[in-house]
Amino acid sequence: MLIWLVELSHHIQFFNLFRYITFRAGAALFTSAFIVFLFGPRIIASLRIRQGKGQPIRADGPQTHFKKAGTPTMGGLMILAGIVVSSLLWADLSNVYVVSTLLVTLGFGAIGFYDDYLKVTKQSDKGFSGKARLGIEFVIAGLAVYFMMRSSMASAPNGSIIGTSIAFPFFKDFFVNLGMFFVLFGGFVIVGAGNAVNLTDGLDGLAIVPVMIASASFGVIAYLAGNAVFANYLQINFVPGTGELAVIMGAVIGAGLGFLWFNAPPAAIFMGDTGSLALGGMIGTVAVATKHEIVMAIIGGLFVMETLSVIIQVFWFKRTGKRVFLMAPIHHHFEKLGWTESQVVIRFWIIAVGLAMVGLATLKLR
Repeated sequence: MLIWLVELSHHIQFFNLFRYITFRAGAALFTSAFIVFLFGPRIIASLRIRQGKGQPIRADGPQTHFKKAGTPTMGGLMILAGIVVSSLLWADLSNVYVVSTLLVTLGFGAIGFYDDYLKVTKQSDKGFSGKARLGIEFVIAGLAVYFMMRSSMASAPNGSIIGTSIAFPFFKDFFVNLGMFFVLFGGFVIVGAGNAVNLTDGLDGLAIVPVMIASASFGVIAYLAGNAVFANYLQINFVPGTGELAVIMGAVIGAGLGFLWFNAPPAAIFMGDTGSLALGGMIGTVAVATKHEIVMAIIGGLFVMETLSVIIQVFWFKRTGKRVFLMAPIHHHFEKLGWTESQVVIRFWIIAVGLAMVGLATLKLR
């Protein structure tokens, strides 16, 4: 919204700053953090009153989790408020990638909110129907991918190929053209990312820091992919317009920092599906927009690991009646082994940083 102030730069030189993505990304970070810090305590107090018993605690979970009973959930509302308001202020709202990313974020956030609402009111770990939830997620993600694909095909060099293709790291000109089936692939990436972050959100601070790490990484990728000079130098796909996504990623980092203040152990609030689904879907959307879907599996490797642990556990238990892990997702496995919650969380943060560095290294290794 404030980008229109650039029009006044020929009268007041200061407004020329609003032209630069780096300035607006930094401003979005500080704005979203300020919003969460300012309104966070009021939101927490309101949710605590309205929810009563708070988020249900798994009966078969680690014994240490029972002391968390009564902690309110839906803290994702704080995060989304910071991200959306900040993005509306600092991002270019005429940009199709910005609009598509916000569409997925709000859509997935609404699904997560309804799921959290059902769990809190029923005091059960079963919320929204799984099939219905996935179906709606695929519709939202598919629409976003379609609009981004059409934009890429119209504006990018060789857009007819890049817009419908999967690009691979380490290779400059290796594409797998899926045609219109790219909508299904992109939708799968976004839905998978949303649910992977959702599975990771099981300990205080465990999900939000890796989300911020991934957001910072994709903020860099979006800025580089949207800049013809940098994209050509690094030999990555140039996708005009994706640089604006760095502004949204800045807003995510700011909102995440604000939320972590209240989510740090012992957590005063949980983000719930409201936040985890929305944030995961957002990161997946940026990965699809910038043509770095495969790199996302590296940068978001922690989320992939958590998801695979659940898939392996369920598959093997149905097949043999035995469990591979003491408990899934895998962060609970390490708790069962005797690791403290802080040990699990901090060590997983370290893994997330390492994976992000590997993912960013692929930008140059081509």
